[in-house]
Amino acid sequence: MNLFDYISDRASKLWLEAYLHTSMVVQCTILAAVLGVLIGVAVYRSPIGSAVATALASTILTVPSFALLGLLIPISGLGPTTAVIALVLYGLLPIVRNTIVGLDGVDPAVVDAARGIGMSRFGVLTRVELRLAWPAILTGMRVATQMLMGIAVIAAYAKGPGFGAEVFSGLTNAGSTNSLNQAVTGTVGVVILALILDGIYVLIKRFTISRGVRG
Repeated sequence: MNLFDYISDRASKLWLEAYLHTSMVVQCTILAAVLGVLIGVAVYRSPIGSAVATALASTILTVPSFALLGLLIPISGLGPTTAVIALVLYGLLPIVRNTIVGLDGVDPAVVDAARGIGMSRFGVLTRVELRLAWPAILTGMRVATQMLMGIAVIAAYAKGPGFGAEVFSGLTNAGSTNSLNQAVTGTVGVVILALILDGIYVLIKRFTISRGVRG
């Protein structure tokens, strides 16, 4: 069976895997963004705190995917929960780092002006600083999403959903009927999904960042 016949015969299953893969990556990116921004907000005024937060997030990223999944499986078991925890942890670094960089790059004169017109500290943070840091935060989310698209394939080791099942099945049964079709379909599917999500980020950037800030 050639690749096109394989895709045609399993179209409904592949569409489901594409949906589950995308859904998991998007949800994990959002969770990582919430945690990453909160961490960034908590530490960006402290050079030591920023360095520690970035170092810890970097350390997580250096742990091989299989090793982290192997450590999590005894705790959270096989299935989506383990995959989600791993992906959220891996997605933290670019978001934490970019949040700190974005907030640190806000012009102090703008902050002083906001305080001068009577805005509260929380108001300055949410209505001024985070808005000005949004381009950097969005870039961090974009990087995290692209990174997680590939790592989500490895999450199939812990029975995570998505195209990883196709890739692992193809590699595990190498030499058997359709093994190459499975591996190629899963790999190409991930690449296509990554390109689609990257295009969505371009649109989000266009509609949420003013032309002057975009440069």
